[in-house]
Amino acid sequence: MSESDTFPRQYARTQRLTLGDPRNVLVSPDGQRVVFARSRAGDDPVNCLWVIDTATGEERLVGDPLTALGAADDENLPAEERARRERMREGAGGVTAFSTDKAVTVTAFALAGRMFVAGLLSGQARELAVDGPVFDPRPDPVATRVAYVSGRSLRIAELDGHSWELAADDDPDVSWGSADFIAAEEMGRYRGYWCSPDGTALAACRVDVAHVPRWYIADPANPDQPATEVRYPAAGSANPDVTLHVLALDGGSVELRWDRDAYPYLADVQWAGEHRLLLTVQSRDQRSLMVLEANPRHGETTPLFADGDLAWVELVPGTPAVLSDGQLVTAADRDGARRLMIDGVAVTPTDLQVRAVVAATDDEVHFLANPIDDATVQHVWRWRTDGTLTALTDEPGMHTVAVGGPTVVLRTAVLDEPGATTHIVDGPTITSHAQVPLVRPNVALHHYGSRRLATAVLLPTGRSAGDGGPLLPVLVDPYGGPHALRVVASHNAFLTSQWFADQGFAVVVADGRGTPGRGSGWERAVHLDLATAPLDDQVDALQAAAAEYPLDLGHVAIRGWSFGGYLAALAVLRRPDVFHAAVAGAPVTEWRLYDTHYTERYLGDPSVDGAPYAANSLLPLADQLTRPLLLVHGLADDNVVAAHTLQLSNALLAAGKPHEVLPLVGVTHMTPQEVVAEHLLLHQLEFLQRSLGLVG
Repeated sequence: MSESDTFPRQYARTQRLTLGDPRNVLVSPDGQRVVFARSRAGDDPVNCLWVIDTATGEERLVGDPLTALGAADDENLPAEERARRERMREGAGGVTAFSTDKAVTVTAFALAGRMFVAGLLSGQARELAVDGPVFDPRPDPVATRVAYVSGRSLRIAELDGHSWELAADDDPDVSWGSADFIAAEEMGRYRGYWCSPDGTALAACRVDVAHVPRWYIADPANPDQPATEVRYPAAGSANPDVTLHVLALDGGSVELRWDRDAYPYLADVQWAGEHRLLLTVQSRDQRSLMVLEANPRHGETTPLFADGDLAWVELVPGTPAVLSDGQLVTAADRDGARRLMIDGVAVTPTDLQVRAVVAATDDEVHFLANPIDDATVQHVWRWRTDGTLTALTDEPGMHTVAVGGPTVVLRTAVLDEPGATTHIVDGPTITSHAQVPLVRPNVALHHYGSRRLATAVLLPTGRSAGDGGPLLPVLVDPYGGPHALRVVASHNAFLTSQWFADQGFAVVVADGRGTPGRGSGWERAVHLDLATAPLDDQVDALQAAAAEYPLDLGHVAIRGWSFGGYLAALAVLRRPDVFHAAVAGAPVTEWRLYDTHYTERYLGDPSVDGAPYAANSLLPLADQLTRPLLLVHGLADDNVVAAHTLQLSNALLAAGKPHEVLPLVGVTHMTPQEVVAEHLLLHQLEFLQRSLGLVG
């Protein structure tokens, strides 16, 4: 950092202060090795692969892109890898993903479409020259060969570099071994093949997108370039046709059979034994979910677990899993809370909300959960087959875990200290090179009102609630929708909000109904209505904060991105009496333009009932705009496509409503470009100050 550094510049250059921090932590089953990715500095975007000896704490560099390639890997990336990074919101380069054998002694990773393998005991890496480009390479569990995807085909690489095609199709609409858009963007399934325990077969997805609508994303700044064709399954339209096949390496294949008309979504696949596969399938309306046991020899499937809900059934990360005695580990909403289930029986109390299962070993399950009335914290819990339930963390903060044998690695972020620490329990701390942020949140967390709305209030540095100074203009800074929280006991969660506070604002951040962690009824309050409860809760949190902080309710702005962008635009359209200006980044403005799995979960199928879509669209509200509105959108966004902003802008123009549009050339749904990210913050600040009359 230089003395002239500013927070917007630092925040952009360090990719939101994430660079240099250990990530993708994996522990070997014997507990002797921890493997992870990390760049060399807090402003270095190139991840290397490292292994640490848990007994000695010695770190060894295993994979270095600068040595392997002589450069970063951001050139010549396969299209599939670029898509994976976009789906995972991964802005870094180098080793962003790696896979290992079962014993975690051998690893494989791809750089610039080339395959590299390494011994985690020797620390030696080498390129495996195979036919490419290489995407998602994975050693088999017994470390005899490596499978990988190349374009639309699934291939096998022998350790001498010879590679051969296992599955391919002449049809350009068909691919093998990759996750489709819906699986990766909405289900958290980023892979499309799985090696059998003995390495003799692969379970592989065959994805046919023939009936998925073709959309075209052009680059208006470069009219000489052709538009990019994407297959986008918009709400009410056709999804990809996904089937699952067991492919033997010595020839032969079996298609696994289930009622795909009733359960078209394939959410999860895993081998539970050499002759046993577990599949998680979900209905199109997402009101029903089943875990099936499949026989890889003849393809028949048998139900093991079923769940249903009148609104929707949530997919819980890490489930299903199997204990060594064969008991099935799942998680499901029961009696108002998401609970850990063992063979269909709930084993956690109703005052605990399970967020994810991390590991299921011989006789214990490690999982993440929070008190059902407080989602600002997340703790690591352990359940054992003798019935004991133990919290492994108790400090208020956001905790995650990786487990292997007797070794437990905890990652902890707290409110009072920047960044996070990753340490081996009863062992060394894994070094982080992340930079210390140039702002320090002056923040207090509250639970307001009868609904206990989790609310963070940030004031300018040095300002306190009762210091008697002038009232402060307000910036409401939410996400406010499903699957994401903003109000958490983590220092780095509030860095951008504090920067705005230090420009003279009081910033209010609230997580209302529809956000995760607060139980079944709380999440389902947005069923068929994504607008009313989220907006009402932002208003209620703002008014509650004004009762104890020096807030000027005559000057209130709101900003947000994605669902937060939708909420920001909605706020000035529906509640101009409360909100006086808005910045809406990548907003969903018309839900018919968003994808099937997300949108239909909340609003249903528009081909069956279009009323919820009409009621939640921003387009019919265009003639109600009376406040300044800035719309920001990346023109290369393939998730919330730029048509959302363009259609709203067109409706506003037709209604004679002045507004501003900031198109971001070459930017997708995330903004990793350093210059764009830095100046985007400054542009928003200028707009807010101007719109609220804070500058001459």
